[in-house]
Amino acid sequence: MNNLNSILIEGNVTKDPDIFVTTNGNSLCKFPIASNRIYRNKEQELTEETSFILIETWGGLAEHCGTYLLKGQRVRIVGRLKQERWENEENQHRERFVIVAEHVEFQSEHSPQLQTI
Repeated sequence: MNNLNSILIEGNVTKDPDIFVTTNGNSLCKFPIASNRIYRNKEQELTEETSFILIETWGGLAEHCGTYLLKGQRVRIVGRLKQERWENEENQHRERFVIVAEHVEFQSEHSPQLQTI
């Protein structure tokens, strides 16, 4: 049985998307977003925290994201977390979390409304 693994996040695209075709012929698009959180610290001062997160899309969704998303656009992502693990050239263990998007909404240049792709 699968455990629940679902995420909803909003942010701004920080770099134009990169689109690839895998050796299996599948489309893959990757792009980073910055997601901000504003809160009051214990001194009641407004504090901003920014998380930078890599987003991965596949298939037709990847092709749409690669075509229509641009640096600076606001997006809303629904997807799942995936942990990647590897060893670097110095044999050090590395890991990161990536969001594999199943649904992407983006704000177009001409409209403040979120558009679903």
